[in-house]
Amino acid sequence: MSLRICILETDVLRPELVEQYQGYGRMFEQLFARQPIAAEFSVYNVMNGQYPPDDLQFDAYLVTGSKADSFGNDPWIQTLKAFLLDRYQRGDKLLGVCFGHQLLALLLGGKAERATQGWGVGVHDYQVPGRAPWMSPEVQELSLLISHQDQVTALPENATVIASSPFCQFAAFHIGDQVLCFQGHPEFMHDYSRALLDLRQQSLGPVVYDAAIDSLGREHHGTTVAEWMMRFVAHNR
Repeated sequence: MSLRICILETDVLRPELVEQYQGYGRMFEQLFARQPIAAEFSVYNVMNGQYPPDDLQFDAYLVTGSKADSFGNDPWIQTLKAFLLDRYQRGDKLLGVCFGHQLLALLLGGKAERATQGWGVGVHDYQVPGRAPWMSPEVQELSLLISHQDQVTALPENATVIASSPFCQFAAFHIGDQVLCFQGHPEFMHDYSRALLDLRQQSLGPVVYDAAIDSLGREHHGTTVAEWMMRFVAHNR
């Protein structure tokens, strides 16, 4: 039986990228199609006020990345936080990526803010200090495409770190069997990352831009993380 995942899309792509990539919801659907656990998806753009009807049941809710700040005061962010807190209190499983990772950390007692380290872009490597039964296939080091200038700087007190680097200490965490979050973008493709880097080349500066472009020659573990997410959702279901 397929897992049912609600994707809460928290951004609209830049106009010049929409035709090729459509949106983050579509990117996640394509990502999860490449891992072995059957799942079906419903996408709601919460930035535009779209939410699932109350009578629809899902096995998990996934919060995507966004250009917005997780600590921002935009009305749609406040609405989303209230929705997610309600789901959390009901015991639903929650997944977060980038903005979603930061928002869930904030919502559950952690802290997220503009990072003193500056922009993180390109392919980034993380140590994997912990192991959980749903972290299969097993890897010693995790590589993911990233694009963020904000970071989680304090975790909720009941959270466990599962990926860390000197640049980003709290790059992935879980809270029991209920919350799983990643700062990196498993759904990104190299060409989409390249397009974002080119659009931001001026603001990134030559050193950061050139290093990020060089890193795009390497593979990343996006499909592995997608499988971890689906195994997490299926675990103790």
